[in-house]
Amino acid sequence: MRLILAATFANLPFGTIYAFSVFLKSMESMLGLTRSDMGVVFGLSTVMFATGMNIAPVMYSRLSTGAVLIITSVTGAIGLTLASQAQGFWSLLLGYAIFFGLAGGVAFTTAQQIVNLVPTKRRGLVNGYVVSLYPLGAMIGAPLLGWSVQEMGLRYTLINLALVVFVGGLIAVWLTGLRSYIPRVIFKASEENVIGTVAKPPILGMTQWALFFKIVIVFFLAASAGLMVMSQAAGIVQSYGGDTHFSIGATAFITGMIASARIGGGWLMDRFNLRQVMGAAHIWSLTGTLILIIWPSPYTALIALAMVGMGYGFVSGSAAGGIAMHWPAAQFGLVASRLYIGWCIAAVCLPVLAGWLFDWSNSYRSSIWIAAAVNLAGIAFALRLPKRP
Repeated sequence: MRLILAATFANLPFGTIYAFSVFLKSMESMLGLTRSDMGVVFGLSTVMFATGMNIAPVMYSRLSTGAVLIITSVTGAIGLTLASQAQGFWSLLLGYAIFFGLAGGVAFTTAQQIVNLVPTKRRGLVNGYVVSLYPLGAMIGAPLLGWSVQEMGLRYTLINLALVVFVGGLIAVWLTGLRSYIPRVIFKASEENVIGTVAKPPILGMTQWALFFKIVIVFFLAASAGLMVMSQAAGIVQSYGGDTHFSIGATAFITGMIASARIGGGWLMDRFNLRQVMGAAHIWSLTGTLILIIWPSPYTALIALAMVGMGYGFVSGSAAGGIAMHWPAAQFGLVASRLYIGWCIAAVCLPVLAGWLFDWSNSYRSSIWIAAAVNLAGIAFALRLPKRP
């Protein structure tokens, strides 16, 4: 329980990256940026997040868990402080996207790996909770950040967020101590192998690459639509007629639904298989996009975007649970960090394209159609996943 609490305090503040859409208008007006510029900032932050996830196994195999968490909290706080003093696109990119995004990725994988080394019968549920911490952070952060931007301005808001990231990291370090919870050996071909499989030597540190690539494709497609929603939820709702207060409330609601879906995706993996959970998730997202296409309004936008985001959440939670069930515990961090390379590519595809299309047409309607096609492809690929763990 102590390690789960540590993961919570380490990751919740970094989860505000999913509330990025709250900053869109204020950053655009303050720095003279376009919506496509903001899409690039969010896209690069996710690239750095995925980079941090892949750096994490190298760091926690050489440093104590507490030391890694101290480094991430300090780096994240420095990044937000630099972003608060940004004078243009490049300085914002350096502080928010590179420093803040990189630190978040390292903290995320480190927290996941510690939790997965604790024996539990509810492995899917536990992993669903850990991956839900980011949208939970956005759900809590979106209304607070929106209020802070209006009352204190963008720069002071980012400085206060930097303080929260730093304090959250220190609490996580206090809960874990400076010891290391993660073994130096990434793989042992013995009793750690998944029950029912034949021990095989790992390639590049992990096994079952064919299954891995199938999960990556389904996850990439869900993340493309889901990250478009998470990065530009407030802007999309406003484009369908919602006012500022409604769009901020919608962002908090949508991220909350994504968080619950991530927990639900992990919980469902304790009862069903990858094919069933991921296929149903894409069907749920597709239904949301069709609702918005047929009945465009700010209220249907709220419902539809929540459904698209939830589909992504179900896939994310089930992917984490699936990794825990199909791979040895000591390989979890490696497999998860490589899976999120697909998430990173997704973040620089549809979210950036949606921003560009909005600048060109002043509408998100074409992006919603693209999201529907993406979810349709996700259903087809989900049917190729295995029926049993």
